[in-house]
Amino acid sequence: MKYKTLRFIFGDQLNPNHSWYKEHQQDDVLYVIAELKQETDYVKHHIQKVIAFFSAMGNFANALKSARLNVLHLTLDDTKNDKTLNCLLARLAQHYDCTNIEYQFPDEYRLQQQMDNLKKGCAFKVTGFDTEHFLLPFEDIDKHFKKDKHVKMEFFYRMMRKRFDILMQGESPQGGQWNFDQDNRNKLKKADLQKIPQAKIFQNDVQAIATRIKHHKVSTFGHCSDTLLWPTSRNQAKQLLDYFCAHLLPLFGQFQDSMTCNSTEQWSLYHSRISFALNTKMLHPMQVISQVLEAFDARPDEINLAQVEGFIRQILGWREYVRGIYWQNMPDYAVKNELNASRSLPKYFWQGKTKMNCMKHAINQSLDTAYAHHIQRLMITGNFCLLTAMDPAEVDSWYLGIYIDAIEWVEMPNTRGMSQFADGGLIATKPYAASGNYINKMSDYCKTCHYNVKEKTEDSACPFNSLYWHFMDKHEERLSRNPRIGMVYRNWQKQEPLQRQAILNRAQWCLDNIEIL
Repeated sequence: MKYKTLRFIFGDQLNPNHSWYKEHQQDDVLYVIAELKQETDYVKHHIQKVIAFFSAMGNFANALKSARLNVLHLTLDDTKNDKTLNCLLARLAQHYDCTNIEYQFPDEYRLQQQMDNLKKGCAFKVTGFDTEHFLLPFEDIDKHFKKDKHVKMEFFYRMMRKRFDILMQGESPQGGQWNFDQDNRNKLKKADLQKIPQAKIFQNDVQAIATRIKHHKVSTFGHCSDTLLWPTSRNQAKQLLDYFCAHLLPLFGQFQDSMTCNSTEQWSLYHSRISFALNTKMLHPMQVISQVLEAFDARPDEINLAQVEGFIRQILGWREYVRGIYWQNMPDYAVKNELNASRSLPKYFWQGKTKMNCMKHAINQSLDTAYAHHIQRLMITGNFCLLTAMDPAEVDSWYLGIYIDAIEWVEMPNTRGMSQFADGGLIATKPYAASGNYINKMSDYCKTCHYNVKEKTEDSACPFNSLYWHFMDKHEERLSRNPRIGMVYRNWQKQEPLQRQAILNRAQWCLDNIEIL
């Protein structure tokens, strides 16, 4: 069989509404979707992440076949001798006598470089197309982001609200204010725990995929059963979105920063968990926003503006914002290390065995489900890495590998920028550093912890407390001029010198004994 055009589909381009699939003449087009060791091995991934991608890719290939398109779905069995994507594309184009290779622009810099290299040394005509997924067109990124320049997310978000006329009343924001973040910082009380809805999960049989991954000696970590709980088809993704709007949206914002270890649904709470479906493009961001707005309009007595605004800010604002930061600052962004952090991750990041209750729950949940919500990522594991000066390259790799929704364009700015302040403030205007007091304020982890959150210097003191002051003391010259944290240093200086030294001594002990915390 011969084809004029080979169209390659990356594993995170599972958008059935792309204009490619609406063209009338498709007889001479071959769509290729392929499992590749190049993609399983560029970082060590959670087993559920690899399985979810492979399962979703297979389902998408079958959907295209059902639409009577010519589809070649290759597994690791078929691509075991193809060392790189470019080797595969050249081999297939030659085999099927193609003259054109077409692709949708990848969202990761490393893959874009690969496709650029393919164009340079290829006998075929190679053409890229927009993914038709993001709300801010790629060509508009330059208008809103400049390399190595801080862009305030709030202003970008307001621009996007106006551009798409979302939650607007003319030129003013609906409800009279742009941001309801202050209303969305509630802690879950005991009575609230009983009301948390059951998580919507799926029972996708993935035994064959898991066997194939094991056969090809793909190195992974984390846990997985014979069934996968994540959505791996557009239909399942829509079910998850429906469930969020019906059962979780009414209290999403109110408890979006909360954490607990006293609920069977502690891993999911009121979060939508649609990020994997969004980042693989099974769902479109405007589809998500529109459905949330429809729910808000239909049930105004049940869903208030603060819940809706908080959720839409994540999709319309933050998600588009970090993509702009990523593309405008790569490849240099990938090596930024403003605070010169260099410590290696402790072994409990890979097996969850630590006496710090917050860390134990956040890490074990991640190992069990390939998921943690944004506060667990930012203020538990991320905060710990920041305070202990973990090498941002190692932190990046861990976050990129462990989370099912982690693709570099969204993971790296969130981790290296927002969480680790390694970009020197391109994203965050201050480091997101916090003591055990914040964790105690937003969770019930501290109540059953080995350590005492009220202590700073004792052997039983919460490590976060002394490590926080050690971090602030270490970086005082750089941070004390920041108006957002000047008060912190005034409080530090008010403490007795002996007390300050005792705190620093406890922090140093924690750093020296980090593997046994």
